[in-house]
Amino acid sequence: MPFKYLSVIVIIVIAISVPAAAHHSHNAYDQSAWTTYEGTVQEVHLINPHSWIYMEIRDADGETAVWALEAGATGGILNGGVQREDLQPGDAVRVRCHRLRDGSPGCLLGFVTPLHGDAARGHGVEMEWD
Repeated sequence: MPFKYLSVIVIIVIAISVPAAAHHSHNAYDQSAWTTYEGTVQEVHLINPHSWIYMEIRDADGETAVWALEAGATGGILNGGVQREDLQPGDAVRVRCHRLRDGSPGCLLGFVTPLHGDAARGHGVEMEWD
């Protein structure tokens, strides 16, 4: 009987771990290169399991689009030194991220540099958001 219970426990652990690993895959992003963008923050959502920044980016033709930037969990971002008030809607920022493979307007966020001019909120200081 003990072996039977152990087998059931092992099966349960495997069943739980496989979806968890799949959830954290970043295969949708091209992680072979960093891309840098500058734009204007539209929204900031410090939430779990992934935080998001939505920012307006102007392309080479002058057209604008709102991009969805996927960041890490709130705890990791704040523990890395970012303050909740560092980014506000309307702030100018520079980001380094990994583009979506399908070319749609989004990326896996790595670093954010506020360019809003307020030193108390980290102007010019690049911070990790992954």
